[in-house]
Amino acid sequence: MSDATEDGLTRGMRIRREVLGDAHVDAAISRTNGLTADFQAFITRYAWGDVWGRPGLDRRTRSCITVAMLVALGRDEELALHLRAARTNGVTVDELKEVLLQSAVYCGVPAANHAFAIAATVLGDAMQGEEPAK
Repeated sequence: MSDATEDGLTRGMRIRREVLGDAHVDAAISRTNGLTADFQAFITRYAWGDVWGRPGLDRRTRSCITVAMLVALGRDEELALHLRAARTNGVTVDELKEVLLQSAVYCGVPAANHAFAIAATVLGDAMQGEEPAK
């Protein structure tokens, strides 16, 4: 839960780091320049502080929704990032599999097939020991 005294940028940076990890956020910040500084502040404040910081959905649910939308939009790099983030937020590999299967129905089989390939790469180690589908 966010502190009422936290401004949107501070809250956003805290949530962004908690969800994506320090290494990813530090790398993104290190690439910030005069062209991208305002954009980085915007996504940190708006996406992470204002939207991800809202109390209406937990992070697990937000992660599942985000993964499904990224499949629909074909945003491969962001999908890989948010598959990892979903695991950080407590979404299991089996739950991600269900999100991708659901995406096949509403986004199309080719989009889901590609998403499964990305997930296999990103979640490879996490899938070890998972029960195969019956």
